[in-house]
Amino acid sequence: MEQVDPRTRILDAAEELFYGRGVQAVGMDAVRAASGLTMRRVYQLYPSKDELVEAYLRRRDARWRAGLAVHVSRAGGTPRDQVLAVFDWLGQWFAEPGFRGCAFVNSFGELGATSPAVAAAARHHKAEFAGYLAGLVDAVGAPPATAAQLALLAEGAITVAAVHGDPEAAAEARAAAALLLDAAVRARN
Repeated sequence: MEQVDPRTRILDAAEELFYGRGVQAVGMDAVRAASGLTMRRVYQLYPSKDELVEAYLRRRDARWRAGLAVHVSRAGGTPRDQVLAVFDWLGQWFAEPGFRGCAFVNSFGELGATSPAVAAAARHHKAEFAGYLAGLVDAVGAPPATAAQLALLAEGAITVAAVHGDPEAAAEARAAAALLLDAAVRARN
């Protein structure tokens, strides 16, 4: 059996617990128990819960954005198709068991007012996502403002899917994104 790095075990446990229950509802002992490590080892690697939360968010950001980019690149097609593939990927994510919305919005809602690191992680994630969309929009030939509008559609779909438990929010946002893209390209030409 392959040994899993202790940091990975802790982050895996933290991600499942923090995303599933909320950061404030989960103590370090629950992370310790879920990781199967001693409390001493957990604190050796993450001397505070704040540091663990920051590491969880950094890893989640990298994974989320990488998963999206892989999906979009595999979707291929025209630049327009690639923009719309973002919403297809969101729909798959929304349909996953245990979907609870955006980990960054959730964490910001819990700790953003008291944790500059959590606020910074949430802002970084949203800025990176918007930047990714901006690159896709540029390839379509739509005005740059279209990327911010698409980001708002995506963020709204994430919220609606989380609150209502309805993955169809992605398909509705996708349809709106197609209309927006087409109108933006026509207006530019």
